[in-house]
Amino acid sequence: MKFTLRLVSAIWLSVMLVIGVFAYLQIREERERLAGDLQRRAMLIAEGLTDAIEASSAKQSPAAIERIVKKFGQSQRGIAVYDRYATQRFATPDVAPILPPSLPEVTEAISRNAPVQGYRTLGDRTRFIYATPLVADDQPVGAIAVLQDASHLERAEWDRWSYNAVRFLVPVPPPRTVVDANMFGPLALEVSRLARSMQRAQAAAEQEAALRLAGESVWTEERLKQFVQMQLNGRLLVVVSNREPVSHVWRGGQIQPQAPASGLVTAMDPVMRACGGVWVAHASGDADRETADGRGRLGVPVDDPRYTLRRVWLSKEEEQGYYSGFSNEGLWPLCHIVHTRPVFRPDDWSYYLEVNQKFADTVLDQIKDAESPMVLIQDYHFAPLSALIKAERPDARVAIFWHIPWPNFEAFGICPWQRELLLGMLGADLIGFHTQYYCNNFLETVDRALEARIDWERFAVTRGEHTTYVKPFPISVAPEFVDDPPRVSRAELLRRLGITAEFLGVGVERIDYTKGLPERIRALRFFFETYPEYRERLVFVQLAAPSRGMIDRYQEIQREVEDRVREINQAFQTKSWRPILYLKAHHEHRDIWAYYRHADFCMVTSLHDGMNLVAKEFVSVRDDEDGALILSRFAGASHELRDALIVNPYDLTGMAEAVRAALEMSPEERRARMIRMRHSVVDHNIYRWAGLLLSELARIPVETTGAKAS
Repeated sequence: MKFTLRLVSAIWLSVMLVIGVFAYLQIREERERLAGDLQRRAMLIAEGLTDAIEASSAKQSPAAIERIVKKFGQSQRGIAVYDRYATQRFATPDVAPILPPSLPEVTEAISRNAPVQGYRTLGDRTRFIYATPLVADDQPVGAIAVLQDASHLERAEWDRWSYNAVRFLVPVPPPRTVVDANMFGPLALEVSRLARSMQRAQAAAEQEAALRLAGESVWTEERLKQFVQMQLNGRLLVVVSNREPVSHVWRGGQIQPQAPASGLVTAMDPVMRACGGVWVAHASGDADRETADGRGRLGVPVDDPRYTLRRVWLSKEEEQGYYSGFSNEGLWPLCHIVHTRPVFRPDDWSYYLEVNQKFADTVLDQIKDAESPMVLIQDYHFAPLSALIKAERPDARVAIFWHIPWPNFEAFGICPWQRELLLGMLGADLIGFHTQYYCNNFLETVDRALEARIDWERFAVTRGEHTTYVKPFPISVAPEFVDDPPRVSRAELLRRLGITAEFLGVGVERIDYTKGLPERIRALRFFFETYPEYRERLVFVQLAAPSRGMIDRYQEIQREVEDRVREINQAFQTKSWRPILYLKAHHEHRDIWAYYRHADFCMVTSLHDGMNLVAKEFVSVRDDEDGALILSRFAGASHELRDALIVNPYDLTGMAEAVRAALEMSPEERRARMIRMRHSVVDHNIYRWAGLLLSELARIPVETTGAKAS
């Protein structure tokens, strides 16, 4: 009996020790999780405010800085702004009285020109401090500090210890269906359950730690998910575009999915996969009806649904008038200014308004049960849509992002319906463009065309009681061009193409008169004429996706490009070599990856482009830190990718010299340039774009009274 008692006691004490150790580890992991969440929120807030405060500092506008600080301070979160000497300039009222003359975290952040974080007791509570420098011309000119209340960490830890202390004394009986029928069954199950819980907590902590580590400088899909959860707080997100992220077409008697050749889809699909929500788009595939439900809905991606696609059905007449007509024969050439005369027809305008109303009805149906939804409208196809949605749902926050350039006010004044277009866009709470230059052009156009109050300090337009903010949000790509890159070597790629080449160049475009394809081919011909030593050594591969073939101007540019390619090949080709390999077809991203990866240079020679994501796609693929980018100065991407070889696509000599420079550049210089460009693309990726845009939209106050019930 004594032996049994001693055995039971020893086992009991051993089990209690094991439970105690697991409880300690679990409590530690829980504290790290809560602390990680605290740190992440502080970091996101600080990063979101940095750009605005830096801009206000550059304009020497203390009042603007003070407004920003007061607007985003809360009872559990203080904000303080410091100058280059770590002297406090502004602080929210709740922390101003308890802040010391200087914070060590702020001083260190300025001296290191890097974010610094730590815990400090201020007043009667513990606070987490995240300090990040404010920068001008790559030099710290001050800092912003976010002070989060961290006292709940200690309370949570004490509550967890109390809970486990009770469990030590009173083990919880396990379900009888999963335990052994013996005296140690409850204890064994408790230990097993704690072990599994500990493993899950450890895995979660490791993932959180990895995200925090990456999140110091890089926006990831996971970081955007967390950010969106915080910003949307359960509200529905709806994206509207003409182009759908995936269409379904009949091929060989079978239905196949097809991703469009669209920069918009390249940018927005990763965002929707991260954020979820609903994407409303025009149904363009001949098998789209067969793959959607009765309301035009399906999960995307089909094999692992992350968001809902809501398709809108248009008649051939509607598609011709709204899309081919007004949007692409009118607004597209009007905004790009590339010497193609815009065409404006009254019938096209009528269809444009009709289709916008159809999209508005679809969006309103989708959000009818949603409280304060957020709607992101994409591009020039939907200028009137913002006002149509806000008229019915003033509680919705609505943004429109204009993916193409905005011309000067004289050029836009050509449009007979410029007033109606501007009023429709100003129905939005936020209008986004790629660059500040386009924002300025838009505001000046509004100033000349409408009776409105323009606030040039805040970049806002006020008409009546409604204010629309106009901000630049340079769009980008996901850090990874494809999730699982194909394992295709350069030799294998050349073998598939049936060519041999010492050097390989690549271009990836839709066939569009704005992309500068004829100019590029003329420049390549001039290159081979000027530098004959590169004949039979360089092959340029042009991937060209047919586009808008129902429009005469696009048929003309397609014929012109094909004629130019034929002429240069006939002039220089030999039995075993031709200078240009022209591949006219739709190419999936996985197919394009190998060309980006193995090209010695990529040419982007747009005559005018809002951004051009091909340039950023090429850079994102080159984690081998090799390759050169030849980039038009008239593409928005040239403002960010300054280490590209910047060219004027109308200058044949300059473009030929850029090709020569790309081929003869030393490996060290190529690598240095590519590293700097990759840093730009990775740091300012599509997740950051979406986070900043949603953050800006979420903080805009909207009128919630008087919203119409759907």
